[in-house]
Amino acid sequence: MTHLGDVMAKDHLQETCLTSKSYLPIEDYGMIGDLHTVALIGKNGSIDWCCLPRFDSPSVFGRLLDVNKGGFFRIAPPESIIAGHRQLYWPETNILITRFLTNDGVGQIMDFMPVYPAQRLGYQHQIIRIVKVVRGSLAFCMECRPAFNYAREAHELQLSESGALFQSSELALALDASVPLEADDYGGVHASFTLQEGESAYFSMECVTEGELVIHYYPQYYEDAFLKTRAYWQNWLSQCQYLGRWREVVRRSALVLKLLTYAPTGAIVAAPTTSLPETIGGARNWDYRFTWLRDAAFTLYSLLLLGFSQEAEAFMGWLNARCHEIEEDGGLQPIYGIDGSHDLSEHTLDHLEGYLGSRPVRIGNGAYNQKQLDIYGELMDAIYIYNRYEDISYDLWQNLRRLLGWLTLHWHEPDEGIWEVRGGPKPFVHSRLMSWVAFDRAIRLTRHRGWYAPLRNGCAQAASFMKRLCAKAGATKKGALCSTMGVRLSMPVRY
Repeated sequence: MTHLGDVMAKDHLQETCLTSKSYLPIEDYGMIGDLHTVALIGKNGSIDWCCLPRFDSPSVFGRLLDVNKGGFFRIAPPESIIAGHRQLYWPETNILITRFLTNDGVGQIMDFMPVYPAQRLGYQHQIIRIVKVVRGSLAFCMECRPAFNYAREAHELQLSESGALFQSSELALALDASVPLEADDYGGVHASFTLQEGESAYFSMECVTEGELVIHYYPQYYEDAFLKTRAYWQNWLSQCQYLGRWREVVRRSALVLKLLTYAPTGAIVAAPTTSLPETIGGARNWDYRFTWLRDAAFTLYSLLLLGFSQEAEAFMGWLNARCHEIEEDGGLQPIYGIDGSHDLSEHTLDHLEGYLGSRPVRIGNGAYNQKQLDIYGELMDAIYIYNRYEDISYDLWQNLRRLLGWLTLHWHEPDEGIWEVRGGPKPFVHSRLMSWVAFDRAIRLTRHRGWYAPLRNGCAQAASFMKRLCAKAGATKKGALCSTMGVRLSMPVRY
């Protein structure tokens, strides 16, 4: 028999479980991933950003860019009883723990994405959420409302004893839960449950093929997945050779960089998000879910210094493939897709309001067809460093020679530069400096490997420019260089 008091208590719990209609600060998000994609999880227990099955796929949960339409997957106690939040990572892993502090008890969610071998067939990209009460007794609410294809596409919901299946035209997601689920009025599901000290509840969201049934996993499966995921990250991090005073910070940074790698190709994304504004309410909101040669070169450099040579080797394979694609007298794009795609045409999603109302929301990045001459310097510097650990192939060197030959003819031309300006090319000093770096590292490589490189003209011109530039910088009161040739700016490039 159901008592009136129980019904009223359940109704009150559902009312207080309503998701907040405000945006979280960016710093209130933690990140998990499986080397194909990531999920951003707020201190409020909500997954507000996740693209499946890849970094650059359309979002499934996109509340980060529209609090009303974007979609989310939240587990948390009722907001009215939460006294505090805390987020931390399980030591030396990318397993995220979100802890809730209340007067009735302490609860936590452990979020992670299992990482499977690259050769595994049927990679299904699974998000596992383990809810546990550490002290006392605590009520939780779960709400899952996916919004497929950047909230542009409707989906069908099928409920069963095993869980829920969300089916769109291109993607299907299966939600397994250890508690009963109910449909809501928004194409999602919700649940309310109470855990005592030491008790746990389990949730799994994974990509499935069309027509596949929801698989119900037993608690032991979740515990085994946690142990395997923990072992993977700790084994990977054990390669780190840094032992200095900033050990904890450096190792955490390495784990973040690893999350930004795309395992199937070795590419490295600049960021796993799109359209987060440079300034709140501003229009400079770009899609960074691609591989910038500049950013990837710096990441490669960092990982090599820390002892992670496998990631560097994988990226060099990706880079070698891009070098084989260039035309005889052409240069590299500054940006490529994680699968090596060239066309990253930019579009706006006008139906989304953007983070804190910062429109427009963009997908794609128009900077892919810009000329950014500095990338050759960053790239050659990273390759030079890599060659100290592992010899580059002669085949790659032949392609680099072609690129350097192209740079010999174009290094002095105006470009969009590291700032990716959209008002037309300018004679950026930084681009010329980095062109000199490209020639300098090429000469060092040829000396080390005994290879031939007919780069005398380009090297001589860049070296002469560098000499004049340094002399000019030394003559100024601040010892600084201007941003562009012949223009004095308030923010010079330091020499």
